[in-house]
Amino acid sequence: MDRRKMFPAPRHILLAAVAGVIAGAVAVYVSNTRSGNNAPAPASVATNTGADASADDKLCAAKADRAKAVGAAATGHVAAMLPADPPRSLKSLAFNGPDGKPMTVADHSGRTLLINLWATWCAPCRAEMPALDALEREMGGENFEVVAVNVDTGDDTKPKKFLEETGVASLGFYRENTLALFNDLKKQGLALGLPVTLLIDGDGCLLANMNGPAEWASPDAKKLIEAALAQ
Repeated sequence: MDRRKMFPAPRHILLAAVAGVIAGAVAVYVSNTRSGNNAPAPASVATNTGADASADDKLCAAKADRAKAVGAAATGHVAAMLPADPPRSLKSLAFNGPDGKPMTVADHSGRTLLINLWATWCAPCRAEMPALDALEREMGGENFEVVAVNVDTGDDTKPKKFLEETGVASLGFYRENTLALFNDLKKQGLALGLPVTLLIDGDGCLLANMNGPAEWASPDAKKLIEAALAQ
């Protein structure tokens, strides 16, 4: 399949409200994957860096230059990945691991993560899943992991069936079926719709984020991950 057909032309942006999921349903974006760093960034969420800030807050806030460097590496197919301003701690983000047990970002300490929220009813999410699988297969390891978190409500039947039918085999099966994770990110100004992707370093600090799909198997994506790992 020609991957260029999986994503829209740059001039087409579609925002579809998905009704019936929950009150205030999650929006689904099919966005331009090449114009992100030229587009207005979402409103920043204040991070406490004063005397009463936690050690995690201070550690992440001190990584502004690193976030900018990672953002500068976001070009081409991943240009919509915006540098965190300011970087913030996301160590407490919670979801279930492949074993079905609750976990947080802190449980991945020491490993850079590309966290992607997706759902089976989100067409652009489905389209980019094989590319995320390819990125994990090629670059995943001790220092990096693609953490694709399915946010379908209900049981595991539909998401597992979708992954099996599309041949996704390298990604771990992460789940959060209450939309609490999405709503947490929405409150922080990081999630506008699905898919949403976060680039988080080994200290649990957000370095960059993106709303909308991307071609994650592209050289542009690999260059972005290499930049994050090199810092």
